[in-house]
Amino acid sequence: MASGRGLPAGVAHSASASRQWISDELTQSADLVAERGRLEGAAWLARLWRYTAYAVWGGVGVLLLAQALTAIGAGWTAARTAGLVAAVVVAGLLTGAAWLHRSRGGALAPVIGEDNRLSTSRAVAGAWVLFVVYAVLVLVGQLAAASAHGRRDELIAGLELARGAGVVTVVAVVCGVAVLVRRVVGLRVLGQRLQKVRADRPRAADLLTDDAGKGGFADIQYVVISAVALVFAAVRLARRPAQLPDLPWGLALLVLVSAGTYLAGKYAEGGRPVILSVVRSREAGDLDAPIRTGDDIEIRGAGFVPPGAQAADRLSRMVVRIGAVHVHVPLVPVAGGFSNPMDALLTVPVPVDVEPGRVEVQVVTAAGVETNRYAIDVTD
Repeated sequence: MASGRGLPAGVAHSASASRQWISDELTQSADLVAERGRLEGAAWLARLWRYTAYAVWGGVGVLLLAQALTAIGAGWTAARTAGLVAAVVVAGLLTGAAWLHRSRGGALAPVIGEDNRLSTSRAVAGAWVLFVVYAVLVLVGQLAAASAHGRRDELIAGLELARGAGVVTVVAVVCGVAVLVRRVVGLRVLGQRLQKVRADRPRAADLLTDDAGKGGFADIQYVVISAVALVFAAVRLARRPAQLPDLPWGLALLVLVSAGTYLAGKYAEGGRPVILSVVRSREAGDLDAPIRTGDDIEIRGAGFVPPGAQAADRLSRMVVRIGAVHVHVPLVPVAGGFSNPMDALLTVPVPVDVEPGRVEVQVVTAAGVETNRYAIDVTD
């Protein structure tokens, strides 16, 4: 179709009829493929809970192996037992949660956003929360096994704020960022200042990319810095299991700056689509003339194709209002994609149902967001 082959003889003589026929065929095929993709995504999510459970218990096995290897020569201690028991408890809780949310991705259900993508802010906050829960359980296990009063007092003192202030501050900030980001995104979507298109299924790359699949600086730096700080805190816990990890304030401040950058990026992303101009589309050899019914018009602006809406089934949802007539934007395929619609340019015909005179043009994107109204003059 992109090269003009396979057209019915009844429409081959007319460029506009050929374009409309191709667009209709692509739309029907794209809707069928998209429906199968949604069903596959739902089935994939239903199977994911088992994989998350396997990953959790695999982590417990790795911890057991690491403790067994490091105990050679040093000996097995109560802290190692407490660490292993805490890991089993956390793994059991995660497995139960995965089974309860088995239709929504298992243990990953809390970090999957409303747009069916993995949420970076929720994933970072969830990782820190799980780590702190594990650290507290390690202390609880040692406290339960301790017999001497001095040892008990030492373990209780390990929970004091002076020793875990850095970790507590980081957990508070990342959890607050997760809640605030959800609120900000929701309000911006309802206010039509941000376009969100639902994904077929969550992917691991969502943590580092935007909705269009491009790497995002704010997301990447937030994940990388948080992961480095989390590894440091885990090492501190392994070295000093009798207290909460004393995260240095320099590293904690670095995480806070990273969280602030991520939050600022969420405020700055997006924007409402806008029409800047509407002109008559002119082919080679055509005379200059006003816009008439039956002519093609070019709508120039920005933000017509939301991030993540580059697939044919999403592009086919775009509609242009010309007066009281709704015109679906025709899909024009080229090698590797589509030449129409594009993010900054749409080409649509002016139907004969449009009344001559001054009419308003407005674009409705695949995310349901409306642009500003732009007035044009249509002649007979």
